[in-house]
Amino acid sequence: MSRKYKVGFIGCGNMGSAMLKGLIASGRVAAKEMVASEKYEPSRQAVAALGVDVTDDNAAVTRDSDVLFVVVKPYQLDDVLPDIRDNFSADQILIYVAAGRSISSVEQACMSIEVAGKIKVVRCMPNTPALVGEGMTAISVNANMTTEDTDRVLEYMEAFGRAKLVGEDMMDCVTGLSGSSPAFVYMMIEAMADAAVAEGMTRPQAYEFAAQTVRGAATMVLETGQHPGALKDAVCSPGGTTIEGVLTLEDTGFRSSVVSAVTAAVERSREMS
Repeated sequence: MSRKYKVGFIGCGNMGSAMLKGLIASGRVAAKEMVASEKYEPSRQAVAALGVDVTDDNAAVTRDSDVLFVVVKPYQLDDVLPDIRDNFSADQILIYVAAGRSISSVEQACMSIEVAGKIKVVRCMPNTPALVGEGMTAISVNANMTTEDTDRVLEYMEAFGRAKLVGEDMMDCVTGLSGSSPAFVYMMIEAMADAAVAEGMTRPQAYEFAAQTVRGAATMVLETGQHPGALKDAVCSPGGTTIEGVLTLEDTGFRSSVVSAVTAAVERSREMS
């Protein structure tokens, strides 16, 4: 069945609007091929300014979209699903972003529709760097998604960063590793800058040096394919400044702190599930 729009969005807050803007900027979907539903008037105006049709009617967006993104807080999902349940068909794809909500729970919430058991559902976990087109997104799909469907979804997700297909049993791990860890990296950047300020550098310059260094190091890992340990070793000259800093990090439990932080976030995600 042909619909009016290729892509619809329910929820256009920070993450929803970042994903929407990424799709437009990448050229994967034109603004005129999209529709969005948002209850908050200023957010509606911001999306409308992009050339996207905007409404506050979730049911209408559901009916008119081939692919439907639902980007809301977990506690809001139950309020939105009834609008989807009675207006969704088996040839559409439902993509939702809601930490701690399993695919089976979303399928169960849609059981009253005629196509119960046949709907295509995708669980999605992006992270906040998607706001600047550098996100890391994991997706898990249900049994009704074809390979072609999954490739289409991955292509959309790559509009605002990198995207990978993972088993749903890895979603809690993803939440701790890529979903929560930007905050840990921000803390490291802040700490690095604090040290530079203590040595006399201005605060803005310290943030720029620290942030660009983290960005460059991450790019080295992604682009070279080398083990992070090998890249670390390449910087550590015998008797030099870097190895001295590395030894201090080891003495103060840097690695174990990072491992503990990610593990704690993963465990909290499991509790929420």
